[in-house]
Amino acid sequence: MKRLLLAAALALGTAAPAFAGSPQHLVDSSTLALEDMMGSAEGTQAQDFLKKAKAVVVCPNIFRAGFFLGGEGGGCVLSARTPDGGWSYPAFYTMGSGSLGLQIGVQSAEVMMIIMTDNGLNALLNSHFKIGADAGLSIATLGAGVNGAMSTGLTADIVSFSKSEGLYGGISLSGSVLSDDTDYEQQYYGMAPGARAIVVGGQGANAGANPLRTMLQRYGQ
Repeated sequence: MKRLLLAAALALGTAAPAFAGSPQHLVDSSTLALEDMMGSAEGTQAQDFLKKAKAVVVCPNIFRAGFFLGGEGGGCVLSARTPDGGWSYPAFYTMGSGSLGLQIGVQSAEVMMIIMTDNGLNALLNSHFKIGADAGLSIATLGAGVNGAMSTGLTADIVSFSKSEGLYGGISLSGSVLSDDTDYEQQYYGMAPGARAIVVGGQGANAGANPLRTMLQRYGQ
């Protein structure tokens, strides 16, 4: 029922139809994925981190095109904490890799990366960010069966959390590349100032992202 109500709210909050493959569809899918991951028993740890986060990346459908690793990827949105404690309008990213660690039999996953430090956010705001390639960053993974995840995550720059076909954990992001999707930003905001200008500088606004920002406020305040 909650998911149906959220879907209705998304429809009311969107000025134009959210066609599959459109920026608005990615924002709406990210909102639903955020509710799916955070509104669960396994999401309790993630909520604790989100309350202290500088930013968050939500990837609603990281997929694997074939049986062997290769051809994985998907779209993501990035929202950062604003000075008043709210959340910014989203910047758009693509995630791609030849070696995403999806488990055998898992074809897709919802992924969230909670950015805990300014160092982590600045690294992500580079035009291309390769996860695990920066020796100065620490990344922790939350999920069922991960012992000591809370204590490990307290010192991490980025805390990742995923759900894949009902299983939490189960995906390695190491080696994945996040790239700012300026084409989507141009479509969504009528300009493409770049991720930093959107989430830190406050450039760009679209009412269609308000349900996502409200959901982040609900779980991250």
